[in-house]
Amino acid sequence: MKQYNFDEIIPRKGTDCVKHDGLSHFFGRDDLLPMWVADMDFRTPDFIMDALRQRCSHEVLGYAWPPDSYWQSVTNWLRNHYKIETSRDELHFIPGIVSGISFVLQALTEPGDGVLVTTPVYPPFLQLPQSGHRQLVCSPLKIADGRFAIDFEDLEWRARQCRWLILSNPHNPGGTVWGEEVLKRLADICYRNNVNVISDEIHADMTLAGHQHVSFSTVSQHAKDISITFIAPSKTFNMAGLGSSVCYCPNPSLRKRFFGYLDGYEVAGGNIFAYVGAEAAFSQGEEWLSQLLRYLEGNIQYLRDYLASHLPAVRAILPEASYLAWLDFSDMGLTHDELKDRLINTARVALNDGTTFGGKDYRCRFRLNVGCPRSVLEECMTRISNALQ
Repeated sequence: MKQYNFDEIIPRKGTDCVKHDGLSHFFGRDDLLPMWVADMDFRTPDFIMDALRQRCSHEVLGYAWPPDSYWQSVTNWLRNHYKIETSRDELHFIPGIVSGISFVLQALTEPGDGVLVTTPVYPPFLQLPQSGHRQLVCSPLKIADGRFAIDFEDLEWRARQCRWLILSNPHNPGGTVWGEEVLKRLADICYRNNVNVISDEIHADMTLAGHQHVSFSTVSQHAKDISITFIAPSKTFNMAGLGSSVCYCPNPSLRKRFFGYLDGYEVAGGNIFAYVGAEAAFSQGEEWLSQLLRYLEGNIQYLRDYLASHLPAVRAILPEASYLAWLDFSDMGLTHDELKDRLINTARVALNDGTTFGGKDYRCRFRLNVGCPRSVLEECMTRISNALQ
């Protein structure tokens, strides 16, 4: 069995990656330790790179069509990891999940329609409805026992004015895994209020030990009838630059309208490498993923221990899935702007600003990406601790 080295430091500056080469644009300086954008600093798996190299050996890069083997790898992955039994007819390639959500809103809503999200949440969930002149409706999450929890009373009240819910499953930020009973209750609320659900399950495969991901569409017939689910190998296998995602839509009526939009406007095609890379990931990725998850669990345990011993005033929601922690510095006695200045100009660390996940209610909160070699995380936390003393 091959052992993968997640401790390896791989220089990424100068490769036009947002995480490293975008620092000056987004933070005003380029000498920061980048712990923000949700991609990992680990090497993309060798079986994916080998598949891309093999395809490059044929020196014609013409129009691409997803082969049957690609679809077989997708349906196998859905069956084995999500307990979804599906067929090619219920699936559609998508060039990225953010694009896919945008396509749903364009195809299946009208200007002025309400779109419900639970905050704090991945910023595009907030931006896309507003960009399309839909009404953004936010239901704030509660915090219980160090994890996010849905305020069902508030959510149902707000759902009455909405057409769609964009669900982050597992949740981003914080990596909270929504259990089966939570999702059943959510499905019942949405069904009786005529709200359909977009379930973004991009981090589902990165569910950590002691937790079980449940795909929204599988919890009940109601959930199946009202949902469109998105998955992708991009986060799991660190291949986001290939733009390769998949949509699953079991409801024939929704599927006819949505897939008809995708095909009619020709907005959801892929490139050669999107198909090749995804097939390699889904057909060969089990062992690599298993080793990755063990490494990430070690990083999260390190972060838990470090906060307890060096920064006990920092309240954290640590991932049950993914590698995206949510840190609350409210008890440090600093304003949000003071914290930002300390993190950027003293610690020289780039974290995601919590206010971009839902506004001023999330001041003094920041998202930390621990998908990196342990030594990088250690350096990050030492810098933060020193800067906040």
